[in-house]
Parts: sequence; C-alpha cells; structure tokens
Amino acid sequence: MKYLGAHVSAAGGVENAPLNAHALGANAFALFTKNQRQWQAKPLSEGQIALFRQRMAEGGFSPRHVLPHDSYLINLGHPEEEPWGQSLAAFIDELERCRALGLDRLNFHPGSHLKALSEEQCLDRIARAVNLALERVEGVTAVIENTAGQGSNMGYSLEHLAGLIERIDDKGRVGVCLDTCHLFAAGYDLLSEEGWHGVLEDFERLVGFRYLRGVHLNDSKCKLGGRVDRHHSLGEGELGWEPFRRLMNDPRFDDIPMVLETIDESRWADEIRTLRGMIR
Repeated sequence: MKYLGAHVSAAGGVENAPLNAHALGANAFALFTKNQRQWQAKPLSEGQIALFRQRMAEGGFSPRHVLPHDSYLINLGHPEEEPWGQSLAAFIDELERCRALGLDRLNFHPGSHLKALSEEQCLDRIARAVNLALERVEGVTAVIENTAGQGSNMGYSLEHLAGLIERIDDKGRVGVCLDTCHLFAAGYDLLSEEGWHGVLEDFERLVGFRYLRGVHLNDSKCKLGGRVDRHHSLGEGELGWEPFRRLMNDPRFDDIPMVLETIDESRWADEIRTLRGMIR
C-alpha cells in the first residue's frame, strides 16, 4: 500500500501537523518539529506531545509513515570544529524531539564540505556525527536524503549514500530518503523506462531497498544533471507525470512515507488524489 502526503505546516505547534495532513486526505506526512531556520527552540511541552500523539491516532497516522525533517542550519560535514559541534548538538536535539513525539525516523541532508575538505573527509565527519548522535538517542533512525549536488553539498550520488551507510556503526538505525527532483538534477535519468529501471537497479546494488525509509515527491525545474535544487509542481517540470506513475505501481515503494514538497501547497490535495488514481 502507498502512503502519500506532504510536508505540512506545524505553525502554532507541532500538534497541528497531523490536522493539516488529515485535511489533505493524506495517510503520511512530513514536518519540522521546530523552526527550521533557528538554532534554538523551546522544548516540547507534555501537553504538546500528548496532543500530537492523540491527533496522530485520530487521523489514523502511524509513526512509520511520518518523516520529520531536521533544521536547514545543520551541517554535519562542516570542516570547522565549533560549527560542526553546534550542528551535532542541534541534530541530537532533533532526534530527541522525534523520540518524545513517538516518531521513529529523522530525515536530514548529509552536509557540505564548503570546499575545505575532500569528499571522503566530509563523509567521515558526517558519519562521525551520526554515530555520536545515535549513541546519545535511542529508538530513532537517521534517514539520509540524497541531494541535487548544488554547491559543495554531499549526498548527490548513490555512492555517497552507500559510503555513509558503510561508515554508520548501527546499520539498523540508518536509512535513506530519495528525492525525485534531487535525483534528476544530480544526473540520474528518471525519464525513460530504461533509465528509470537502471537507476533503481543501481540503487539496489549500491545502497539496497532495505534501507529505503522515505521518498520526496517533487518535479524539477532543473534539467537533467543541472545540479540545482529547484522543485516544481508534479507534471509541470522536467520530469512530467510518467516517472511518478511508475513509482506508484512499484511495490518496492510500499509502506513508506512518500511526501510532496512541491511549490504550490494549494495543489497538494489534488496531487495526492492524482497519484492515488495512477495506481493500477
């Protein structure tokens, strides 16, 4: 079964996210558990946690179909010790917030070397941070998101994802989120049927579907291999509808949260209905 939703607002409190997802007709969703553009946040109150869990149950949402996203400020690959440590502390806090809410995974961008480290050195720093964080916080899986390869961002290749998993000590608590826009912008051809199957064969060979914990459903304003992260509404970008039709009918994408981050949230409910209508 496919679990579809969107990255919904948590404005007014994290407890509002399940309501916003339910209003879309979603059975999955993503959210920020704090302001994604600030380092500090108030701890979640007992009342917020209880109401979030209550609304999760009332909306029929399972924790395994919710994909929280960490702050955009965090850079676990930072070449300097002080900002790297700040990022690590913030990442640990994000994991703890997920655990408090009863959520079992946290999606994150791997990090950037800022042209001060080699890619291998950056992967080492990212993995070191994740290992330290997982030692501190139990019960939450660190989910690595692939990137478009913009600037000095890591994670734009399947080899990067595989290299990080190889470096993570607890293989049972690491996973991957595939973003369709990022894959395409990074140079993975999802347009032709041959290209689609080739990418997924490479993913299975290098990473493995056993590590897949989520998908971001985005069309792309960027052309194939353009290495720019620019999302578009489904069917209106360079990808069009066909890759999403294939995805909806591939059982390897069952039972994981697949969430929209497309640019027009007023279309999310329609996009979810259209995706469901593609399932044969």
